[in-house]
Amino acid sequence: MSEEQPTFEENLATLETIVAQLEQGDIPLEQALTQFQKGVALSKELQTTLQDAEKTLTTMMNDFRSRGGF
Repeated sequence: MSEEQPTFEENLATLETIVAQLEQGDIPLEQALTQFQKGVALSKELQTTLQDAEKTLTTMMNDFRSRGGF
């Protein structure tokens, strides 16, 4: 059985948690580096998701307009 991928909102919440931990500055360096790397990866994934959503919406709106819109 395959694991379900986290939602955009779940990934965003995870990233926010990581940022809060790093801002506190009270975690060991090795853990901070690991969390930072995870945060960068999550940030890239979130950015890709947003870009894909924007492309989809643009395509849908252009298609809607070409069919006469409202």
